[in-house]
Amino acid sequence: MANEKTGKVIWEVNTREKIVALTFDDGPHPVFTPQILDILAKYNAKATFFVAVNKVKRFPAIIIREVKERHEIANLTYNHIYNENITAAKLTSELNQTDEVIKKITGYKPTLYRPVGGLHNDLIINTAIQNGKLVILWSWYQDPQVWRSPAASKISKHIIKGVQPGNIILLHDWNGSEFSETCQTVEALESILIHLKNNGYTCVTVSEMLYRSIKIIPSLFDPIYQ
Repeated sequence: MANEKTGKVIWEVNTREKIVALTFDDGPHPVFTPQILDILAKYNAKATFFVAVNKVKRFPAIIIREVKERHEIANLTYNHIYNENITAAKLTSELNQTDEVIKKITGYKPTLYRPVGGLHNDLIINTAIQNGKLVILWSWYQDPQVWRSPAASKISKHIIKGVQPGNIILLHDWNGSEFSETCQTVEALESILIHLKNNGYTCVTVSEMLYRSIKIIPSLFDPIYQ
């Protein structure tokens, strides 16, 4: 895809340092996201949360907690639009509305953007850049496809098997119905973090990994993450 060689689209980073970035999409969830945060805190792991604004409005205390615990909040658009044919004007509106809601709640304006489902083209990339965003995808082999509802053991094995320095790992705050009583991500997360810790890895935010590995600092990089 165009622009990927410019550093404006990030799949992962080339580094020898044993750092990885855990990313969580589609939250916050009122039950599972706090459980995820508890597990991350237990292992002193940081993560980046690409949030859905309809849930941010319903559960603002959760993203306030995420920021207080030094995780990163990122933009997943306002209406969770999965459409490669979105116009530049519509995407700009989505990005700006999302930023406004997050900044009002946390005081922090996101610098990172992930297209829903990773669906992107030149228009999406260029529009994001024009709005001061870096487009963040994920290491292509580090997607356990939770939308297929795999067992927790399959999620953890998939990630552990492929982990390498500089990976951006795709996870979700929840999967299936919002009213599900269990979440495979929560069930898999602790075993993933144990493996990473035992093998010398540190989990950092996407922005921290970019800064530490290739010295990219988004134009709106917030001081709390430096």
